[in-house]
Formats: sequence, C-alpha cells, structure tokens
Amino acid sequence: MKKIAVFPGDGIGPEITAAACGVLETVAELAGMEIDLQQGLVGGAALDVHGDPLPDESLQLALGADAVLLGAVGGPKWDGHPPRQRPEQGLLRLRKGLDLYANLRPAQIFPQLLDASPLRPELVRDVDILVVRELTGDIYFGTPRGVEIQNGLRRGYNTMVYDENEIGRIARAAFEAARGRKRKVCSVDKANVLETTRLWREVVTEVAGEFPDVALEHMYVDNAAMQLIRCPAQFDVILTGNMFGDILSDEASQLTGSIGMLPSASLGNGRGMYEPIHGSAPDIAGRDLANPLATVLSVSMMLRHSLAAAVWADRVEDAVRAVLDRGLRTADIASPGVASIGTRAMGESVVAALQQGEWA
Repeated sequence: MKKIAVFPGDGIGPEITAAACGVLETVAELAGMEIDLQQGLVGGAALDVHGDPLPDESLQLALGADAVLLGAVGGPKWDGHPPRQRPEQGLLRLRKGLDLYANLRPAQIFPQLLDASPLRPELVRDVDILVVRELTGDIYFGTPRGVEIQNGLRRGYNTMVYDENEIGRIARAAFEAARGRKRKVCSVDKANVLETTRLWREVVTEVAGEFPDVALEHMYVDNAAMQLIRCPAQFDVILTGNMFGDILSDEASQLTGSIGMLPSASLGNGRGMYEPIHGSAPDIAGRDLANPLATVLSVSMMLRHSLAAAVWADRVEDAVRAVLDRGLRTADIASPGVASIGTRAMGESVVAALQQGEWA
C-alpha cells in the first residue's frame, strides 16, 4: 500500500488536484497498485481553519507518506497577514520539513502546442529543458532577514547564503539527471558580483570532476535569461540556486505556451513532493477553467520517482499526448476562436485515454 498525502491548497488547487487524483486512481486500478490518498490542509486553507499555514498534523501526514501531491497555495485573501502567517510560508516550511532540496522542473515542447508558444516554432521545436533548482537554501531561507527602522527610514534585508554541502548535493542531482539525457549541464550563477555564487561556481566545478562523461558550462543569470529566449534549444539541464531557479523556470514555462503545462518534482532523502509550477489563480478558481495537465504530469513524475512505476509514468504522458492529438484544449492553450474544454473534462479525457490504452 502506497500512502499519498494530498494537499489541494488554495484557489484552483482543489480542482486541479481532483483531476490529477482521478488519473492516479485510474493508474492504480489498471496497474494493480494499492494506494491510499489522504487529504490535508496547507496554505490559506490551513490558515482559515488552524491559523497556521502548515499545522503540525499536515506536516506529520506528509512525513508519513510515500509521496505528496500539492495543488497551489496563496491568494489576495491572505495578503494582509504578517510574513510568517502567509500561505506561501506553509509551502516553504513543508519543503524544509521534508528536506526536499532538489526541485526538478521539466520544460518540454509538445508538438501539438507549437502554435501556443510566443516564440517562433523553429526556435522551440526541439526544446527539452530540465531546470534543477536548489530548494531549501538561498535568499528564501537565509538569515538575518526582516524589516527595521534605521535613521527614521524603513529598511528591508534578506541574506543569500549557501554552504558547500548544499551546493554539492544539488550539483550531483543535476549531473545524475544529465546522465539520463544529453549529458550537458549549464550552471547558472552571478559569480562576477555575488560571493555566494562565486562559491557556487567553485563547488559545481569540483563536483563536475566526479562526472567526466557530462559536459559543464557556466553562465551568468542575466545571460541565461536572454539565451532562454534567443536560443532555448541549446540547453539540456540548467542547474541553479533557489531564487534564480524560481525565475528561470517560470520563464522556461512560457516557451511551452502555458505555465499550465509544467509539472515539478521536489526530491530529497527518499521523499518526493509533486506539484504544478503555477500559482493558485484565484481569478478563475471554481469556474472549471484551469488547465490540470501540469498537475497530471506531476503525477507522472510521482510514478517515476516515488512509486517505482516508470512504465505507467510513460503511459500517463502518452495519454496526455493522445488527448492533445484529438485537439482537446483548455482555454490557456487553445488557439483564438477554437472551443475549449474545462478542468474536469480535461482530466476525464486523460482518464479515458488511459482506460482505452492510448499509450502506444
């Protein structure tokens, strides 16, 4: 029996996780896999009930699970809360509590969606990028941090910090991932300005010596942002820190046509949490408009990395392709003037493709 902790979260989270859970339950039925889905609260939903974005019972549920599926957290409803009581703190604390230090964010072009990309088809046709983002360090977690009054003026400060062990373990994760791909790693930093990333470059270079079969390139983050638009197909694995990875992976998502298509896996010490990289989109919450495919593809990553079911991970991805081949689109990936379907219908279409064996 595999125990899956499900945190629907806020905004569109409940809708997209419901669609993804339908896919996961279908896979379990077809594969003869026993799973136990248990729901918990995190983010704004947890704040409303418990006054805490990550109550202890939710953390314990996650710690006791074989994998975690997360929808999305946050929304303007909770903008007035103090910093430590924001919904996003629940997500950060969950990542830290599970020691999920390696965030894998694939950005792959589905041929059926070439026209949805804002870039010309010839620029994105061969794009298949994996962003490996360090997840538990950097400026998001560094101390000291805060806002204070100095000389009568408000002054805000955060600390960017990494030690060599944190850098080394995420670098090894990137090089290992590259071995299963095109064997190229581009490490992104700002070593010409920031001492923290100067150390990053030194340690990554040292770790590269353990992987002589993988080519390493270094690139400053501003250049990397430009190159993702100018020539995205040059990249295979992009290795970078928490803040740079947050920004670059969202930029990479737009190459695919919609952030609603990009899944992610957060891994560390045998655990895994799986979530779409997009936010809670409160403006469309409850309207059956959200694209659930990023969450469905996150289930595929869960099958691959946490449930030892790589064959079924491939079949979920093939089912998504089959649905796109039939011209089914949610509003975010539909061409102008083309009819779209809703969240529930898209999830049901993937389920039907799995049941009909559309994975050849």
